[in-house]
Amino acid sequence: MQGLRWLQMSAEEMNEFLGRGGTGVISFATEPDEPPVSIPVSYGYSAEVGRFYYRLSFPRDSRKDELVDRHVSFVTHGETGDGWRSVVATGQLSDVSDAQYESAEIQGMWSIEIPLVEIFERPPRETTFRYFSLEPATMTGRKETRTDS
Repeated sequence: MQGLRWLQMSAEEMNEFLGRGGTGVISFATEPDEPPVSIPVSYGYSAEVGRFYYRLSFPRDSRKDELVDRHVSFVTHGETGDGWRSVVATGQLSDVSDAQYESAEIQGMWSIEIPLVEIFERPPRETTFRYFSLEPATMTGRKETRTDS
């Protein structure tokens, strides 16, 4: 009988899995008696600087403006040819919308690819977008491995 086991991924394995970008879920901390606010997002990732990048929308009725300064966790997962993989990163977002060209945040953006996904109820030109980076305080990855039992 064949079973499954989960193992920690190395930094190299996480970098390979994350690639230059993809999709995942970012969760913003809230009050202790409230659940986190979680939203699906596209991300870019730069292994060279070890940062995630996000292009977040701020529609008029959004709570994101009051949440972006709070702690976040970001999760991405997917099935590869070698089984399932997942990465969880935590930390705080940095607004890089007005960052200096020479900054590490902007330099890291040259190597990323944030997928553009149109999921909005109003045209994108009617929505404000801001760019953020996440230099993880923690980042862990897990991979599926098959065992023969």
